[in-house]
Amino acid sequence: MYRKLSSVFMLGALVLALAACGGKDKSASSVDEQPAKAEVVIKASNWKFDQAEYIVPKDTPVKIILENTEGAHGIKVTGTDINLGPGKQSTVVTLKAGTYDFRCSIMCGSGHAGMVSKLIVQ
Repeated sequence: MYRKLSSVFMLGALVLALAACGGKDKSASSVDEQPAKAEVVIKASNWKFDQAEYIVPKDTPVKIILENTEGAHGIKVTGTDINLGPGKQSTVVTLKAGTYDFRCSIMCGSGHAGMVSKLIVQ
């Protein structure tokens, strides 16, 4: 009896492990499979990004890299599927022209609410 129960448990654990290793999110703006033609590094420190605006070319694969220089931070870009933080520090995206606001996506302390910037695609 215990042997059967143990086998069922192991099979269930294997199924869960395989399900957790599912495929990548293939949303419209993410092109992680393509090589980037440009790169932008967003440096985050306690309660600020290193620039108020970051400019990237439109309709071009751009690698966006989040570099935490002080504290733990993430970015969520409004109107896109860009969401970087622990476990995912970069992504390659192709965006249409426009201005995209982003903010820190990880509660980082008293200045968290003011940690905003813009990604300008032109």
